[in-house]
Amino acid sequence: MPTAVIVGASSGIGRALAEELADDYELGLAARRLDELRAVGESIGGAHVAAIDVTEPNARERFDALADSLDGVDVVVISAGIARYNDALEWDPERETVAVNAAGFTAIATAAIDHFEATGGGQLVGISSVAAEVGSPTLPAYSASKAYVSRYLEGLRYRAGEDIAVTDVRPGFVDTDMSPDADRFWECSPETAAAGIARAIEREPAVAYVPRRWWLVSKLLGVLPDRLRAEAM
Repeated sequence: MPTAVIVGASSGIGRALAEELADDYELGLAARRLDELRAVGESIGGAHVAAIDVTEPNARERFDALADSLDGVDVVVISAGIARYNDALEWDPERETVAVNAAGFTAIATAAIDHFEATGGGQLVGISSVAAEVGSPTLPAYSASKAYVSRYLEGLRYRAGEDIAVTDVRPGFVDTDMSPDADRFWECSPETAAAGIARAIEREPAVAYVPRRWWLVSKLLGVLPDRLRAEAM
């Protein structure tokens, strides 16, 4: 059975993806909250779990230990991320967002690529966002950090040989704990997003929009005037 590690699996998209992949993969699950990870593992019939805070200096080493416990990894999905609505542009929410979504992402992405290069191949899947394609007045660090994720994955794709697939998944609005209370345009459930990510794992595209209709929104954002782009997201 192939193996997959999901980093950020204790809630939201990561948890839904663990449930989606449980029948077809031996799973390693990672997040900061070990008790919640164990509950996820039990709910899907068992998984290797590890407490990993992607912002800590030992994040790469803890990832390596989780990979070793699986005797190697075929797929790594980086779903860990945060969003902080920050109309006041306070520093702490911006700093925390960049630490998790950019620096923490990079720690795990480089560890995954190192692992794949040492073992002969695999697939890295990074969860970016349609928000990567336009700046946000209320989530400036979030949209910027997701743009970083997309460009970093692009660079890794250019670096990787044919045995390593790198997939940039860009969800639209997903109903998670990070979402506002109000319903949003084309908002989907974490389960719907997870099903789309599972298809991307199977097909290995360079970029996948989840749900796929957000590809059309992406193209529209590219031609809208700045004022309308900001209002759209």
